[in-house]
Amino acid sequence: MSLIPLGDRVLIKQDEAEATTASGLFLASESKEKPQSGVVIAAGEGKRDKDGNLIPVLVKPGDHVVFAKYGTNEIDVDGEKLLLMRAEDIYAKYAD
Repeated sequence: MSLIPLGDRVLIKQDEAEATTASGLFLASESKEKPQSGVVIAAGEGKRDKDGNLIPVLVKPGDHVVFAKYGTNEIDVDGEKLLLMRAEDIYAKYAD
């Protein structure tokens, strides 16, 4: 990994879109909606509050998370499309 997020930013590999519907119908590639979930690749250390105290990011590499539909930035890292977002745009993480 050649990219380390700063502050409260998180780098996420988005889950793949489903190729079929629940009833078994195949979806065309342009019909697939990208899921709002993925795996954390890297996370910054957190951000500082007004008193200078560090508020750490609550996710770590390997966590599977659910995030906001908007507010993400798609970037290319080592030939792979990843999402860079603020930690506050992550709504939940799956329990281990």
